[in-house]
Amino acid sequence: MADPTLTDIADKIDDVGRMLARQSATLGDLAGAGSRTSGPDVPLLVELHALRVDALACAATARSRRERAAFEATAAGLERLLNGRGGRVIVPRAGEPFSSTTMDAVEVVATEDAAQDRTVAVLREPGLEVGGRNVRPARVAVHRHTP
Repeated sequence: MADPTLTDIADKIDDVGRMLARQSATLGDLAGAGSRTSGPDVPLLVELHALRVDALACAATARSRRERAAFEATAAGLERLLNGRGGRVIVPRAGEPFSSTTMDAVEVVATEDAAQDRTVAVLREPGLEVGGRNVRPARVAVHRHTP
């Protein structure tokens, strides 16, 4: 017999999948009926991005490998939807220079290494870019040199 928790998670993932399929079909209908120059649906992409962040948070705290894999698969599917609709997930890596145009510094981490000054220490939450415009900056911890 299946674990009731896993069954609930699977049902919720199916529900999200159906909702995303409906939204995708609606977007396709709107794009076909309207002007092609209107651009991406930013509010929808922001919501898809938030769902992706939530799915990754669930994956990070999952109690089993199976749950983690399910949430990671959901997050990957949401990222594909974002990319397919004109969005791009911003994922700065540790050691990259801090950029105020695409990132918010939500934490400062002291470092004795001057070469690490003003570089990304840890990604706290990915950002979102739509049509070349940053609509959700990535939230990062930043190194700050302290001699």
